[in-house]
This record gives sequence, structure tokens and C-alpha cells, in this order.
Amino acid sequence: MVFREVYDAHVAFVWRSLRRLGVPESSLKDAMQDVFLVVHRRLPEWEERAKITTWLFRICMRVAKDQRRRAHVRKEVFDSAEIDRRADLGADTADALERREDLALFDTALAEIELDQRVVFMLFELEDMTGDAIAELLQIPLGTVYSRLRLARRAFKRSVVRLAAQRGSPVRLGGVS
Repeated sequence: MVFREVYDAHVAFVWRSLRRLGVPESSLKDAMQDVFLVVHRRLPEWEERAKITTWLFRICMRVAKDQRRRAHVRKEVFDSAEIDRRADLGADTADALERREDLALFDTALAEIELDQRVVFMLFELEDMTGDAIAELLQIPLGTVYSRLRLARRAFKRSVVRLAAQRGSPVRLGGVS
């Protein structure tokens, strides 16, 4: 497999994984670069008997952990072009604003879930992995996968309901208990 093929096929997966593992927007580009540096360096060693996304997710988990460990207060300085670009984003339609607010609510609720539970929740609910695949990836028993998934769903629901109520717009979560 060639690096460019891996990058093109999985850059969105890596971005989503890092974002959902709690890497802040301001560090996302650096984290993505870190992931793909590891991929570039280790691709010749990768054994094709495993799924590439499993391998990539493990790298993402390590990079996200390193990012959290190195986290420190950063002050961002924007040039005027960046300020203008952000102002243009703020001028979007009401639908786009509502979508961003919903996404922010989702991200906040996801971030409030304990990391072990969040990882299982992300893989099962957002990446459509099976319980068996998650157990293999995380090297944990299948029962632990389902226990963490149950706890994560409960925590996610509580967070979404609480955050939506604070925002003044109650949310109906069909079928989630």
C-alpha cells in the first residue's frame, strides 16, 4: 500500500477520530501531521491482515493522548485576513448557525463522556464498528465493550438533555435510554 493512497482514503477518518478523542481545533492540524508522520514511517511494517482503520485509530489514540499531555495555554493571534474569514462564517444563514450550534452541543456532550467510554461510543455509534472489532482493537473483553457503550450512551443522553435545556431548546432523543 502506498502512503498517498492511505492518506487520501483515510484523512477524514483520522480527522474525525482526533476531533472526537478531544484534540482541540487549534491543535488538530499538528495532531493530523503527527499521525501521518507515524503512518509514513511505519507503513512498510504494517501487516495487511489487520484493517488499516484499526491501525490508524490506535495511532490517533496515542497522538491524542500525547496532545493532552502536552496541552498548555495557548494564545492565538489572528491576522486581519483570518478575522475577515471568521466574520464571513458568522454571516451564514440561520440554518448554518443552528447546525453549528447543534454540532457544538454534540461535541460538548461527547467531550463530557469519560475517555474509555467515549472511545467505545465513537467506534460503535459513529464509525459503525462491531463490538467484536472494538474489543479486538482496544484489547478488552467484549463484555467491557458493551458495558462501556451502555454507560456512554447514558452519559451522552444526560449531557445532551442538560446542554440543550441550558440553551433553551429541549431535545427529544428517540429510543435512547
